[in-house]
Amino acid sequence: MKKALLYINQFFGQIGGEEKADFEPVVIEGLVGPAMHLNKVLDAEVTHTIICGDNFMGSHEEEAISRILKDIENIDFDIFFAGPAFQAGRYGSACGNICKAVKEKFNVPTISSMHIENPGVEMFKNDIYIFKGGHSAAKMRADIEAMASFGNKLLNNESLLSADEEGYYGRGIRHQVWLDTAVPASDRVVDMLINKLNNEPFKTELPIPKLDRVPIANPIKDLSKATIALVTTGGIVPVDNPDRIQSASATRWGRYDISDTDDLKGGVYKTIHAGFDPAAADADPDVITPIDALRAYEKEGKIGKLHEYFYSTVGTGTTQAEAARMANEMTVYLKDAHVDGVILVST
Repeated sequence: MKKALLYINQFFGQIGGEEKADFEPVVIEGLVGPAMHLNKVLDAEVTHTIICGDNFMGSHEEEAISRILKDIENIDFDIFFAGPAFQAGRYGSACGNICKAVKEKFNVPTISSMHIENPGVEMFKNDIYIFKGGHSAAKMRADIEAMASFGNKLLNNESLLSADEEGYYGRGIRHQVWLDTAVPASDRVVDMLINKLNNEPFKTELPIPKLDRVPIANPIKDLSKATIALVTTGGIVPVDNPDRIQSASATRWGRYDISDTDDLKGGVYKTIHAGFDPAAADADPDVITPIDALRAYEKEGKIGKLHEYFYSTVGTGTTQAEAARMANEMTVYLKDAHVDGVILVST
């Protein structure tokens, strides 16, 4: 019987939550968490579960990957799975990194699943199979089954359909295929053109991806005369969170007066971000929102002026559409204040 491995993070590996995000990688013989359902629906035996904390993978990427590859090099396996990662950005990045590394070293199929808003999709969709997954763990069973269904096709050497038909994100690879229809290409393209001219539905055989490009701003000619604003997705807010910004999947943002502030004090400000351990940011909010450093630059004349407000929201799980809306709302205030440049800080 063919063999499979599954990579998961510390949460789904039943190690713990954010407080265990620095958990170092281990390879466990047997089934842990999602591996149990994957083993039921896969035409292969899941023999080992690999667990690694999201922070450890993110902060010690080379070490984590090297250790995992070394630990599995003497394990016989035919296919490798990671996740599902849903909308969790660090988890998605970890799944993508380990899948890419396993594919390159062992030359086996690697499969993951992520929500479309997970940054891991854009980072790794050209390197591995990433299925269009759900927003949260509520879709765990469905996402596992989608990954397994495709994995079964690969394991059984079945014919594969297009990315859209199979359910994974396009990898930018084009193949020539024989169509069942006997209609030649010249006739098909004329039919498409006629449908387009008549505002009737048609489907191109050569889709061109649409890219959301942001034009590069002109450089600031003289920083010593510029007004600089600070915007953060690190969730730094006054301790009472007056704007009720959500700790994940945010749809709200806040604007906070720092005109008389040289640095942000713990106990006055805190982070409400759910995607990392808040201890350091709560103790010193300047590690996320460096008002102290910008005030020093202001006094040294490196920048002309620090804008009277900083702007804050939470990035984890926040959709691109919501982020764009919030940015457009913030921009109104920034333009009215004649801000010359914005420093966008994350976590």
